[in-house]
Amino acid sequence: MIETITAVNQAVNQFIWGVPAMVCIIGVGLLLSVRTGFLQIRKFPYAIKTTIGRMFRKKDASDGAMTPFQAVCTALAGTVGTGNIAGVAGAIAIGGPGAVFWMWCSALLGMCTKFAEVTLAVHYRERSEAGEWVGGPMYYIKNGLSKHWQFLAVLYSLFGVLTVFGTGNATQVNTIVAAIDTALLEYGVVGGGALSTLNLVVGIAVAMLVAMVLLGGIKRIGSVSEKLVPFMALTYVVLALGVVLIGTLMTVLGSYGLNISLPDMVGILCGATTNTPALGAAQQTLKQMGLESSTPALGCAVAYPLGVVGVILAVLAIRKALVRKEDLELKEKDDANKTYIAAFQVHNPAIFNKSIKEIGGLNYPKFVISRLWRDGNVSIPTSEKIIKEGDRLLVVTSEKYAPALTVLFGEQEHTDWNKEDIDWNAIDSQLISQRIVVTRPELNGKKLGSLHLRNHYGINISRVYRSGVQLLATAELTLQLGDRLTVVGEAAAIQNVEKVLGNAIKSLKEPNLVAVFIGIVLGLALGAIPFSLPGISAPVKLGLAGGPIIVGILIGTFGPRMHMVTYTTRSANLMLRALGLSLYLACLGLDAGAHFFETVFRPEGLLWIAAGFVLTVVPVLIMGVIAFKWMKVDFGSIAGMLCGSMANPMALNYANDTIPGDNPSVAYATVYPMCMFLRVIIAQVLLMFLLG
Repeated sequence: MIETITAVNQAVNQFIWGVPAMVCIIGVGLLLSVRTGFLQIRKFPYAIKTTIGRMFRKKDASDGAMTPFQAVCTALAGTVGTGNIAGVAGAIAIGGPGAVFWMWCSALLGMCTKFAEVTLAVHYRERSEAGEWVGGPMYYIKNGLSKHWQFLAVLYSLFGVLTVFGTGNATQVNTIVAAIDTALLEYGVVGGGALSTLNLVVGIAVAMLVAMVLLGGIKRIGSVSEKLVPFMALTYVVLALGVVLIGTLMTVLGSYGLNISLPDMVGILCGATTNTPALGAAQQTLKQMGLESSTPALGCAVAYPLGVVGVILAVLAIRKALVRKEDLELKEKDDANKTYIAAFQVHNPAIFNKSIKEIGGLNYPKFVISRLWRDGNVSIPTSEKIIKEGDRLLVVTSEKYAPALTVLFGEQEHTDWNKEDIDWNAIDSQLISQRIVVTRPELNGKKLGSLHLRNHYGINISRVYRSGVQLLATAELTLQLGDRLTVVGEAAAIQNVEKVLGNAIKSLKEPNLVAVFIGIVLGLALGAIPFSLPGISAPVKLGLAGGPIIVGILIGTFGPRMHMVTYTTRSANLMLRALGLSLYLACLGLDAGAHFFETVFRPEGLLWIAAGFVLTVVPVLIMGVIAFKWMKVDFGSIAGMLCGSMANPMALNYANDTIPGDNPSVAYATVYPMCMFLRVIIAQVLLMFLLG
């Protein structure tokens, strides 16, 4: 049976990839090039201007699908693969260097073929039930040709599905698995007998990662491609990595230069960076190696106080020496989530007598029509409401989209609806506005549009507040427990919506600790998993602190999407933080207390304190100056990045209190997990590599 399938496949390949393929690839490309006057050459400067020239301007994603940057990254991610790498290498190996010339020719003609495909795909695309754009050959065959040719769209889709199991998927996964197998075998991490299990694990991991992206739709594909392909968001990470590496290098040099034992020096590093998971990992490693495990705790206890203060002093020194007053001024950022309220008058004939649903399907930015005035009456329009000439619309959108919506509706009024002193009760004489809290657990992770509140109850949700941040209430917004929705409508309708959303604020006052304990259990399990590194005999573990941190990040990110309730009251959050810190300091004191004072008041103790202070201040000063003077990063982000790289929440509190805006917190959250993870691994690697 297999031999028959192979023979048929070879016969079909020899026919299709012979003369017919050359005629289709070269002939069609040449025909389209001639018919368009070699558009790929004439319009090449314009193509560069509208792709590379615009791809960094995220505001151009006006239809809410993909930004130009995301489109370019997605195209690169789908293009730079087996065909460009293995295919080109195979062509040169079989046909010699001359194959490169013919590939250039086919690529030049193929540019016009690709242009035609994309043009048809855009022209005949349509919106799915989820409101996202879908298109491609199957759609322009279905929508562009007569009914007699509909079967071609079905055949294309069928063959496309079959291709996924071949060159569309199997080749790529096989390449990944082969590369991992070769690397692990080369360094002796795994044996040949474990390859089948390893291959299965890698295959499942790749499938899960791909599913997480594809199930998110076109926006998730663009978002992931944007982050994976260009690595534009690595500025903070690179700077924080510099802090970690400088501190590690100074630790090794200090151990030899100051005649301090490596376990003691690693403990001083943990205290200087206020990194408790790294200390736990170091002690666990020393126990594995049969060495005394209490000495790092003593070094950490000695260096910890100045580790907290040192980051603040270093940030303050950078501020005094380099930062000017205007550098601290809060600059207006282009925030896609920041809501903007504007009033428009309908004068565009193209939308007369069309429903709001039909208008929303046009290629324009996201918006929410909050209120509609007609003949002196105000109402909450549903998606089926027909828009007529002269209607006044109150629209919630982003400020950057106002010019595009002016073109859509006709005229923007000059009244400023974003002032805090607007009397909405006077405006909504027949309506009321009420803030309702999402407290029903079954709504956690659901999209706002799936509730159909506007159509069922005749209300409108104008804004959503989450953890103090104001979000635009679009249909695609994923709700989380604790979200506060501003609902506008009649009193009876709002009461019905209140029953749907919950609004039982008392239930939020009860701490939800299930997700916390799940995270702790999974984190401890993850932290106990050993994995090998080349050149080191003993396995490395994330430890009792590193594992829960990683799992906590994953649950915080993906928990709501899996309808896991991750909401915890602020009081419970603060209590757990304070309790954890108190337990850590108590255990550290018990572990180091027996010899603390005799160590501190000896010359060696003063040397340890000085070494810890230098390990805290020097890396922070070096990378802070580099970031501010050469990389031109704003001071708020620098302060947050430095606090995160040193795992110092107390220093972050100082930065947040003295620097306007949320840049410190954003930068801190960006680098903290990576730096925490790295220091846990580095503490173990240093001890095993240099002491082993």
